[in-house]
Amino acid sequence: MDKSRLILDQDAIRRALTRIAHEIIERNKGISNCVLVGIKTRGIYLAQRLAERIKEIESFDVPVGELDITLYRDDLTFKHESQDPVIKGTQLPVDITGKTVILVDDVLYTGRTVRAGLDALIDHGRPQSIQLAVLVDRGHRELPIRPDFVGKNVPTSKEEIIAVQLFETDEQDHVQIKADK
Repeated sequence: MDKSRLILDQDAIRRALTRIAHEIIERNKGISNCVLVGIKTRGIYLAQRLAERIKEIESFDVPVGELDITLYRDDLTFKHESQDPVIKGTQLPVDITGKTVILVDDVLYTGRTVRAGLDALIDHGRPQSIQLAVLVDRGHRELPIRPDFVGKNVPTSKEEIIAVQLFETDEQDHVQIKADK
């Protein structure tokens, strides 16, 4: 028996990203000093979609980077005891020093992925500021991390899973909440 429930469909994801794009522009009084950096894997595609929305609104190409946090994770030894971690690489299109970096991820849960992302960013430069944009905030923080931009707040139990599927990786766009098996 499938115990999943649809939280966001394709249109809801599009609307959430459009709203976040407007909020980013408003908060930063434009986006001329901003860089979007997506955490691999789905955060990259969300960052690219945000850049597209921002271009539609502001007629400005905001740079988009990709951040690999693999070596910055605090659970690396637990996840990869039997194999070496796969490094996918970080690609930043501009020097982030002095820039406003908007770190983008699909789901915010404990905050540990974001903490790893912050550490990785700081190793690449000294941004003026770092803001956090997430598609889904599910709660249960273990670290004092709060998003600046949220597509949808979804209260969950620790026994549930938020499954984000994006066309670029999964050939469909939706977010579901599932019972952990």
